[in-house]
Amino acid sequence: MTKVIVTGVAGFIGSTLAETLLNEGQEVIGIDQFNDYYDPTLKRRNVSSFENHPQFTLVEGDIQTLDWNSLLTDVEVVYHQAAQAGVRASWGEGFRSYTERNINATQIMLEAAKTVKTLKRFVYASTSSVYGNAETFPTSELIPPQPVSPYGITKLAAERLCVLYHQNFQVPFTALRYFTVYGPRQRPDMAFHKFYKAVLEDRAIDVYGDGQQTRDFTFIKDAVAANMAAATATDGVGEIFNIGGGSRVVLTDVLDTMEKIVGQPIRRNHIDRAMGDARHTSADVSKANKLIGYQPQVSLEEGLTQEWKWVQELYR
Repeated sequence: MTKVIVTGVAGFIGSTLAETLLNEGQEVIGIDQFNDYYDPTLKRRNVSSFENHPQFTLVEGDIQTLDWNSLLTDVEVVYHQAAQAGVRASWGEGFRSYTERNINATQIMLEAAKTVKTLKRFVYASTSSVYGNAETFPTSELIPPQPVSPYGITKLAAERLCVLYHQNFQVPFTALRYFTVYGPRQRPDMAFHKFYKAVLEDRAIDVYGDGQQTRDFTFIKDAVAANMAAATATDGVGEIFNIGGGSRVVLTDVLDTMEKIVGQPIRRNHIDRAMGDARHTSADVSKANKLIGYQPQVSLEEGLTQEWKWVQELYR
């Protein structure tokens, strides 16, 4: 039986990943601080379906204060999903939580991981925010990162730490640059969750800028599949991969699709462009396809339909 650690286990991606790993017969140690970046009761709900699983252990605490030498005993894979999320909240006084939770916490884990003989993979959850306003689309991993938000800066710094610990101490990392992950359990501060909740409450949604920005959206099951592939593919060690949904979509077109799914118009309130938001994102996933066999399976309309069903159930 494979023994793994999932940090950020009560979050959107972490909880879905942990549940999938448990269903495949793996032993999972889940770590989460349950901080109040968003409602902790939603995080408790995320883990409720598997927290009593016989092969699951929940460890509540701050990554920076845990006994990692003990936690990593006999662990084969670490899925480091925990982070201080959110582009717009990373400006100003909140920045310290980003340096602490994204950079310092990752360094502490890498420092402990360098002596673990059983460790086969350290999968780091990175982000497309490291690219900022990329020069070419779709964007390949060869494009120099140019973050346009403090959040992107901290995620890139932690990614670089993974590279250093690989080069100097042979920590077997793989980094995954997620492109806007969505689906059931999505955080309440993320667009699709907010939009669907507004529909239920008969409110207009806020659209930043002119609505012509484009995004590459990745369904949660595809993101989970990417993690599991990264943990086992031998060609993935020491590599950084884009993980996208396979197509670049204009935001207004996404809203039209959502209107079709909910069966009613969605009122839109255009507001100023958010500082730190990239205008366009688009993932070239050919490297991930070649080296770890990644291939997105879920179309945007199918994924949005699944998230709509989940949001309705959540707020019923």
